[in-house]
Amino acid sequence: MEIVKGDIVLRLSHGKDIYFKVESIDKRTQMAMLRGVDIRLCADAPLSDLVKPGIGEIANYRAKSFKLRIEIVSRASRQARFIGKEKKRPDYVEIPGKVLHLDGDADYMEICRKAYNELQIANTSLFLPEIHQPGQVETFLRKYNPDILVLTGHDGMIKSDSGEDGLDKYHNVRYFIEAVQIARSYQPSKDDLVIFAGACQSWYQGLLAAGANYASSPDRVLIHCLDPVMVVQKVAYTPVTRTANIQETLEQSVTGPAGIGGIETRGQFRLGLPKV
Repeated sequence: MEIVKGDIVLRLSHGKDIYFKVESIDKRTQMAMLRGVDIRLCADAPLSDLVKPGIGEIANYRAKSFKLRIEIVSRASRQARFIGKEKKRPDYVEIPGKVLHLDGDADYMEICRKAYNELQIANTSLFLPEIHQPGQVETFLRKYNPDILVLTGHDGMIKSDSGEDGLDKYHNVRYFIEAVQIARSYQPSKDDLVIFAGACQSWYQGLLAAGANYASSPDRVLIHCLDPVMVVQKVAYTPVTRTANIQETLEQSVTGPAGIGGIETRGQFRLGLPKV
């Protein structure tokens, strides 16, 4: 069966473990560039290694995926309602941190935007391919003035004989790192601009060194499309007078500390008076 751009496929060599969408096909080499449907992983594979699941399989997968997303956001919403509860009064206005999310995957961007809205977090969520994020991040920071910046999309490790870690071992981490550096030059304070950066298997150490507060992936594992939202939610709803508990923040992510790491960071939630 012919495989074309946009198809949902599985890799035979990996036991059909991850559902991918075909992003492009090099007809000369017969290689396809793939992006995870729910996992922020990009990879390449020979067409001979790919198989298209049946319509029923895809429908079943999408139903399970949708159910999981609802459960993740619902759990985060319940937790958010208790943060700062001891200070809440009917006459207070609650102001969670404001988010600018630049995502290299248009579908993921829409999933995250809906999750932010359900969590009542003011956000500007934009589709911006990873390669263009360094060139436009400062423009968007000046325009939207967020408390929290998310730079993500897809990534993955490149097979290499070299034992040294670095930019050349990853598909897209160089763009995330450059964008973080530019953002941190614009706002050096890690408490006045909280940054989450990275995707599947990204170079965690490089992203943190560039100035990110939170990044993926300490153990080079795959992360879920909603991992950034879960981390952001914790920071956005932690009072500005406290730091977001680092262990609780990482445990709240879908993947956990193996997929997401970070540093102690001040919360971005504020109470105001009067409520109008």
